[in-house]
Amino acid sequence: MFPEYRDLITQLKTSDHHFVNLFDRHNDLDQKIKNLEAQVVGATHEEIEQLKKEKLHLKDQLYTILRKASAS
Repeated sequence: MFPEYRDLITQLKTSDHHFVNLFDRHNDLDQKIKNLEAQVVGATHEEIEQLKKEKLHLKDQLYTILRKASAS
């Protein structure tokens, strides 16, 4: 995710608690979605879609933080 910001992500993961929480939640959702789609755990299509929307919202928030941090 965001390879162009790899160094900045590393920096923010050590200095920005809010960023870390969003980043970890995004990764947790990503893994949960993969498990659901692979039918490791049962879920409806609607449940999976809701998780994907939440994940996308988190990704948008992370991108906003990265853009602001890179402009500073």
